[in-house]
Amino acid sequence: MTTSPLLHHTDDGRRDAPALLLGPSLGTSLRLWDALVPGLARGHRVVRYDLPGHGGTPAAVLGEPTVAALAALVLELADSLGIDRFAYAGDSLGGAVGSWLAVHHPERVASLVLVCTSARFGEPGAWHERAARVRAEGLDWLVRTAPARWFTPGYEGTDAGRALIADHAEADPAGYAACCDALAGFDLRADLGRITAPTLVVAGRQDAATPPGHARQLADGIADSTLVEITGAAHLAPAEQPERVLRAMLDHLGSTAYRDGMTVRRAVLGDAHVDRAVAGTTAFTAPFQDLITRYAWGEIWTRPGLDRRTRSCVTLTALVALGHHDELAMHVRAARTNGLTAEEIQEVLLQTAIYCGVPAANTAFAIARRVLDELERPEDREEEA
Repeated sequence: MTTSPLLHHTDDGRRDAPALLLGPSLGTSLRLWDALVPGLARGHRVVRYDLPGHGGTPAAVLGEPTVAALAALVLELADSLGIDRFAYAGDSLGGAVGSWLAVHHPERVASLVLVCTSARFGEPGAWHERAARVRAEGLDWLVRTAPARWFTPGYEGTDAGRALIADHAEADPAGYAACCDALAGFDLRADLGRITAPTLVVAGRQDAATPPGHARQLADGIADSTLVEITGAAHLAPAEQPERVLRAMLDHLGSTAYRDGMTVRRAVLGDAHVDRAVAGTTAFTAPFQDLITRYAWGEIWTRPGLDRRTRSCVTLTALVALGHHDELAMHVRAARTNGLTAEEIQEVLLQTAIYCGVPAANTAFAIARRVLDELERPEDREEEA
């Protein structure tokens, strides 16, 4: 007896952690979720899969070109991994698979995240026409238009943007066309009320493929769902705005360390500083951003044993001792936010002159004086970290 091949997939995180399945958008691969996996895998077993004809999944694994058949492949994958009940998040077609599962297999779906997706993706004829043209001509003509359909202006020039477009170019036309036919036949509008799993709906404010109105229709139709609209994101929000999507998902999935850490980080460093750090996050830097948010800010700065003023004193001393001057400037600002006066910062630096060395304290005084002078000026701007 032979069995059909499984969807190509990756499996990250502890095997005994709650399972989270991630579904990609049409034309992309499982790499769509790269930047979110480090944060999600802290508390979940994260399983990502490729659609038929995309990434490492052969087009032939999909028999009938329907979302129901795609969902059956996802269940088969979950069964093969010993996963009975799971949280599910999906972008676009991946989201359609998740909502279909939540309607027809509610016993399997513990929680649902629908990203840049819809209960119906437009008129069936347009999708059948796209499928026919892809079968006849291949994907080159669609790849050329992908940046406008997928991204906000300029994102296609990033490493992550180029990688996703390369995935599109390398997809099997037969598998892509079959997924188009699946989208043509998908209409869950009348069944949204049957979804009982706790649901988060995420919209990209600049998404032209599934505009925010589609997300609102999902949120209106699913009882007790939550809607989050993310600016600076088009159709592939997990790639363009990974930190914001991650934050929303972790809040929804019940992970508190990241949420609490981001709250404290913003309170101490300021929204402007944190917004710049978040905007500059890439797939390469995302694990570090997750690390400092979750552990430094979420598990240390939130501990009750020391107040924030005391933590600022300790932090300033450590940064002087180690010569971390950029971080020192940032934390002089943070110390003022945490209630330390200029005189108290002066006392901390005098203490460091004895225990960290006069040259280290001399440099620290120069940095602190500059920062404190800037804070007294109304045109002051946030220190870059």
